[in-house]
Amino acid sequence: MVQAWYVDEPARDPRGPRHARPGRPVGLEQLRRLGVLHWKLDADKYENDPELEKIRKERNYSWMDIITICKDKLPNYEEKIKMFYEEHLHLDEEIRYILDGSGYFDVRDEEDRWIRISMEKGDMITLPAGIYHRFTLDEQNYVKAMRLFVGEPVWTAYNRPADHFEARQQYLAFLAQTA
Repeated sequence: MVQAWYVDEPARDPRGPRHARPGRPVGLEQLRRLGVLHWKLDADKYENDPELEKIRKERNYSWMDIITICKDKLPNYEEKIKMFYEEHLHLDEEIRYILDGSGYFDVRDEEDRWIRISMEKGDMITLPAGIYHRFTLDEQNYVKAMRLFVGEPVWTAYNRPADHFEARQQYLAFLAQTA
């Protein structure tokens, strides 16, 4: 089961769990109201997993690749880690499936507070277009993830403020409807 919670700001090292004090857990239903979807899959059989294929077909995730994020495997590691942790949004969904290792996605709630989502092997997440978010490794400093897209991949991140984009406006309208 995925774990999520509100986090305290700021922290010198973003890789820690950073639980708010007192602890404030966040359930799957609250994540769904933010448009964040989660599945737990068997990462050991990702190459031939009928459940993954079903999700890809239903959601039109036609393109995929695999990225390994660690000092030995990712060129410009330090620069990329800083870039991933900058608060940003995308104009399309962001879909990640953790095949090995672990890390954290942070997303903003409807009141602009950070929620940290712990991702580990077998977790698959979809962040809606227009949601402000960021990613960091945890203390293990390693994750291997499948990146999925609808159609050709678009890698553009728009750092905050990016409220003028239509995807952001549509996301805010979605939040207003689920309130």
